[in-house]
Amino acid sequence: MDDTKIQHQIQHGGNLVWAAEVAQCQPNQILDFSASINPLGCPDSVLAAIRSTEAIESISNYPDPNYTNLRKSIAQYHNISPDWIMAGNGAAELLTWAGRDLAGLSSVSLVVPAFSDYFRALNAAGAVIERVNNLQSLPSVKSKTMGILLNNPHNPTGELYRRSNLLPLLDEYQLVVIDEAFMDFLPPEQAQSLIADVEQYPNLIILRSMTKFYAIPGLRIGYAIAHPDRLKQWQSWRDPWSVNCLAERVAIDCLADTAFQQKTWDWLPSARSHLHDGLAQISGFEPQMGAANFLLVKSDRSVIQLRDVLLKQHRISIRDCHSFAELGDRYFRVCIKTSIEHDRLLSSIKQFVQVR
Repeated sequence: MDDTKIQHQIQHGGNLVWAAEVAQCQPNQILDFSASINPLGCPDSVLAAIRSTEAIESISNYPDPNYTNLRKSIAQYHNISPDWIMAGNGAAELLTWAGRDLAGLSSVSLVVPAFSDYFRALNAAGAVIERVNNLQSLPSVKSKTMGILLNNPHNPTGELYRRSNLLPLLDEYQLVVIDEAFMDFLPPEQAQSLIADVEQYPNLIILRSMTKFYAIPGLRIGYAIAHPDRLKQWQSWRDPWSVNCLAERVAIDCLADTAFQQKTWDWLPSARSHLHDGLAQISGFEPQMGAANFLLVKSDRSVIQLRDVLLKQHRISIRDCHSFAELGDRYFRVCIKTSIEHDRLLSSIKQFVQVR
């Protein structure tokens, strides 16, 4: 393969077609650490829902344009009115409408490094972006003409912001958008979600993704929680039937699968520690412990050669951090997987270190 193609990995992880082309194999032969998807796989309830006669027959009809049953399920899960909920074609679609909302303000504070899709949504809407390094360096907003967009837990560091540090933002900024795509990976007693505060603050928007925790990225399902008037405006902007009927059915069953949720919460902490400790023992690498299902790793040199060797020689895909401008080529991100898969990754990295 032309090495110039290897240098141009797309902005997101999980591009198995690209990875397989580089590795010269089939996509299903790639061990993918680049996308932060629950390795426990989608719940059995998901497979049962998709295979059911009811689900199969539903594809012959248009989805409910109001997604009434799905919104009721989400409302029950979060103890909030369905009027405050909008289902979307993944959190990415909803981020587009949040970006359009934010672009109407004088500027938008964005904590960096930040997910590349934030820049996509904000730039597409013509927003003025003000980059800040952390919450402590946020500007004092007295005129309340600014917005802020951040995610919690933070991607790519995995840092979990406390509610007590986020709530003051609601009195400072005209619009606060918090992407909680990875919050599901924390059990309720540890989560720092602001969903319970949305009804008190009409300037707060929460975005949620269901694709990562429930391992259904191909179905594209997420939701926003915000003031009903704001969601009505978003509804006027979007295409009809953004969520397909299978995704709607699966999402309802996922939210009800408490056994799968608990299984994930029980599994993740030890699995995360296993990978963190293994990486920390390899010379030249400093993994950063976080609260999500991935680890950010700092290297003492460029990780591009490591990425390419892992992919071409071991069929392992990691997430380089080129799309995070503040990180550059000395960082990579890996998702948490099973101990057997961790051992394969660690063994391959050790081989690379021994010969570099």
